Formats: sequence, structure tokens, C-alpha cells
Amino acid sequence: MDIPPPEPRIPDPRILVRNLDMAFDGFVVQRDITFSVARGAIFVIMGDSGCGKSTMLKHMIGLIRPARGDVLYDGASFWAGDLDQRMEASRRFGVLFQSGALWSSMTLAENVALPLGLHTTLGAREVAELVRLKLALVGLRGFEDYYPSEISGGMRKRAGLARAMALDPDILFLDEPSAGLDPLSSHRLDDLILELRDSLGSTVVIVTHELASIFAIADDSVFLDAETRTAIAHGNPRVLLDHAEHPKVREFLRRGEPGPAPAPA
Repeated sequence: MDIPPPEPRIPDPRILVRNLDMAFDGFVVQRDITFSVARGAIFVIMGDSGCGKSTMLKHMIGLIRPARGDVLYDGASFWAGDLDQRMEASRRFGVLFQSGALWSSMTLAENVALPLGLHTTLGAREVAELVRLKLALVGLRGFEDYYPSEISGGMRKRAGLARAMALDPDILFLDEPSAGLDPLSSHRLDDLILELRDSLGSTVVIVTHELASIFAIADDSVFLDAETRTAIAHGNPRVLLDHAEHPKVREFLRRGEPGPAPAPA
């Protein structure tokens, strides 16, 4: 007997991941994952190292086909379509990979211009204007002619974000955007993500284990557990901090908190 798909937790979600299994050569990374992402939300995929957070993101953007299940955008199946349909759907995505993935032989302007040259028919002057605008939005006005090796790690992340925004995507996918950054640079990047969401109205999906970022920007989240290989919590991290059903989720969100004071001798 067919089992009906679960109702999304959010009515009319922008994204619905439904009954998704991630597996390679028979090894199951995560199974039966279902969660929904509201329009305009900042949604965090969190969990301990090795649980499959970045792999989940790759399933959502079309780099890896699920072993089972599907990803729906505005109610339409992403994986049921052919390659051309998936390519068309993915043009609505902007992706910032963990390393920034900038071409070292290209200037920042050339990196940001790359998707515009590949996917639009804009002329050189229009492309240059858009590139200046995108770099200005991330605080890199005047750095158009710099190479990635000539700027800091935080600036490279912002340049990668500018490239991810080049085609005015409906959805931004960010893989560990704060990884390797000092606390101040990480805080500035969090503020930038909030500003971009508020000004552009984009839906943002972020993979991160950084607690400061999780509590600063997340509207909603899913927690992937490496031991049980499934999702064990959904919700706003500030609510899950005290009310998650699973102790592991509360422990993850309380990392770094001082423990109870030792009893007096």
C-alpha cells in the first residue's frame, strides 16, 4: 500500500524536502528526511561533523541525486524533470561553496561577471554595471580589479556571495559561510546575509555548525543526526535550545556554555 507523503510543516513552502534518503554504494548517510522552508526564511541545516549537512545541500541544488525521495520548489518536483528542466530550475539558485570557489586567475569583477556572461545576453557595459553593484552590496566597492589572493578570507567569502547573487537568485544556498573566519568577520558576514535577505526577499538555506551564526540569523532549522542517520529536530534554534525533545540537540546548541560550578570541598 502506498504511504501518502507527509504534509509540509509550513503551508505553501518555498522548498519541501520529502522522504529523502542519501546513500552511496549501499551506505546510508541520512534516511527519510522531510522538512520545509518558508518563503523569505533563513533556514539552517545543522548537526555534528560528518552527519551529511553539505551532502544534503548538494542534493538540494542538483549535484547529487537522492537514493529516494525528492526536493520540491514551489510544489514542483526538481528531480522528476529531465536535465534541461533541472538546469532551468537551478538558474534561480545562487550558491556559495565553503571555500568561496573563486577562480584565482580572475579578478573579483571577472569572477562575478562569469555567470552573467554564461546565462544572459547583456552587453559588456551592462555587465560591468551589475558587477559593480553586486560588489558594492557586499562591501567591496573599489575592489573590482583585485585578485582573490590579494584580499582577506572574509573578503573572499563576500566576493563569493556577490557572485552567488549575480543572477538575482530567488534562493541562496550557503555552505559554511563563516568557516575559517575570525569572530568579527563572521559577525559582519551574518549581518550582510540578514541585510541581503531583507532587501532582496531571497530565501536562504545555510549549512553551518557555528553557534553564533545559528542564533544570530536562523528563522528555522533542521538537525541531522549522524548516529541515527535521520533528522531528530526541526524548529527555531532559540526554541530548540531549551525545548528540543532530544538531549543531543540541546547539547549541540549549548556548546561552550559553562557547566555547573563544582560543589564546595
